[in-house]
Amino acid sequence: MKFFFPDSQDLVSPTYDFIHDEYLATRVRQRDDVYAHEVVVPAPYDGILVSKAIVDPSTGRGAGKYAAPQRARLYRLGVRKYFRLPAEMTSLGDCGAFNYIDEEYPPYTVNEVLDFYEECQFNAGVSIDHVIFGFLPLAGDADVDPAWVKRRHISLDLAEKYIAEVRDRRIDLEPVGAAQGWSPASYADSVERLQQMGYRRIALGGMVPLKTPEILQCLREISPRLTGGTELHLLGINRLDSMEEFAVHGVTSFDSTSVFRQAFMDDRNNYHTSGASYAAIRVPQVDGNPALKRRVLSGVVAQSEAIAAERASLSLLRAYDHGGVGIEEVLEALGNYEKLVLGSDSKKKSYMDHYRRILVERPWKECPCELCKLHGIEIIIFRGTERNKRRGFHNLSVLEMKMRTLVLR
Repeated sequence: MKFFFPDSQDLVSPTYDFIHDEYLATRVRQRDDVYAHEVVVPAPYDGILVSKAIVDPSTGRGAGKYAAPQRARLYRLGVRKYFRLPAEMTSLGDCGAFNYIDEEYPPYTVNEVLDFYEECQFNAGVSIDHVIFGFLPLAGDADVDPAWVKRRHISLDLAEKYIAEVRDRRIDLEPVGAAQGWSPASYADSVERLQQMGYRRIALGGMVPLKTPEILQCLREISPRLTGGTELHLLGINRLDSMEEFAVHGVTSFDSTSVFRQAFMDDRNNYHTSGASYAAIRVPQVDGNPALKRRVLSGVVAQSEAIAAERASLSLLRAYDHGGVGIEEVLEALGNYEKLVLGSDSKKKSYMDHYRRILVERPWKECPCELCKLHGIEIIIFRGTERNKRRGFHNLSVLEMKMRTLVLR
């Protein structure tokens, strides 16, 4: 089972100063910062997925992640050199269909997408698709919104044109057909048609909102129709507990950012281990937390008091990591700072019980990953992109470790 990590320009600076929270003045991001596969051993994924929508946005949601110089550099160097990928790692391109879900028709042409894949030298590329948001397991074409039927046929029509153009160009690119549907039968029909076009690798799209039993329903309908060693890829899906069963039905790869994003997007499950997950300890920067900043500007909280509480929390956490202070002293400082951040009238729940748990159990001390060994307690502090992304990289390393324990691995 292969895991592809979707790129969103997630790098960290190896020279970042955690004590003073600052970068070197000479730092150049693309030259000096590093990707997860450059700091985590073994590499926490088998390949990288890059969406055209974040490189060359033309419509839809967001303005993309690449500045003009970065975009030009990717096209000039190609995906392998740009991301400094090791020899064993592969690359997969797609269109980023979630970015144009509100459009009536995908904003890219087949030639534009293939130009992107070819110029950036991807190993494989997914055909253009149009996401269907809805799941009606027993519904046929006549029973659903006509727009759903249209989107499925758009995806199939573009897939047919795409694989024909790949053949005409005779480029060194593995074509991956994108299948859309709203039911097991419609997904299976899409897969069957893609195989008839010549695809031997098919990406199942639009399944992110589905529950695991619904995904399995679709896979059970699809798998008897797979021919010639056709392989399935799950776009945006990471259900590790079900991967062994997914594999039985022909799934050989998937992509997801979920464990990475949980490091800084989830309310509680920020730091993962092989057997549990923990809430990271929030020590926001005084001038970087909007709620606290408003309280300082309004005069409710004195800036000097907030800065002192912030510094005390960080100092005592570091001392605790080295055995210099007891847990109660640390928790008292964290509680004082939390009250300043949240305010006495805030309805938001306290994190203090979660902080006690992670400080008592000290999971970062037992973690074998290089990041936890190098940064110690900094890895479990919820504070700014450098710590938060490192914690995300750590979570990816835990996922990789769990993947190795699966029977199918």
